[in-house]
Amino acid sequence: MLELKQINVFYGDMQALWDVSLKAEEGKITAIIGSNGAGKTTTLNAISNLIRIKSGIIEFENERMDLLPPHKIVDFGISHIPEGRRLFPFMTVLENLILGSFNKKAKKERAKTLEWVFELFPILKERGNQPAGTLSGGEQQMLAIGRGLMAKPKLLMLDEPSLGLAPILVKQTFETIGKINSEGVTILFVEQNVRQTLELAHFAYVLENGKIVLQGKGTELLKKKEVKEAYLGR
Repeated sequence: MLELKQINVFYGDMQALWDVSLKAEEGKITAIIGSNGAGKTTTLNAISNLIRIKSGIIEFENERMDLLPPHKIVDFGISHIPEGRRLFPFMTVLENLILGSFNKKAKKERAKTLEWVFELFPILKERGNQPAGTLSGGEQQMLAIGRGLMAKPKLLMLDEPSLGLAPILVKQTFETIGKINSEGVTILFVEQNVRQTLELAHFAYVLENGKIVLQGKGTELLKKKEVKEAYLGR
């Protein structure tokens, strides 16, 4: 569904990504793991064209995406849930959700999609008229995911969805990602919670210093000595 072919990204004179190539297969969960500063967020921002690539190609369903503005990428069926959630804190939960369904296809199915989001996250229905900024951290993460789903994405990209959450909420977040995928949405996400990520992902990439250094099935990477030593403390 999504393919990056040898993309290079710079911040000024500093290179952040070096010939990064990866794929996200339709119907699967693909993960990118790595430490802080490895280039995970930069990779997602490049796909959304929030940062322009210097060279390489990004394709989605065999259509070239790296030349399109971000709002056109959303129209193609990619939702990007950024690190830190980026909600509109003074708007209500319902208003935040509705803002996620601004493209033509999503508008037509807004009511149906909203019911689906409320099935996934019943607490959001209860909090519908509450300002988003007054929600707990876990509830805000649910709202951020829900808003992304309101765009009716084919591919959902999540940047550190478990960041700052209590352990029980981390578990719920990973379960929700699996449930969304089981209902037909392809997932690409980046995470530092390595063990749970690799247990969930069908395929994963390890990014270090802007370069892909390992790739394989999630459960296979869990067994690799390099992953155990670098990310699992053993």
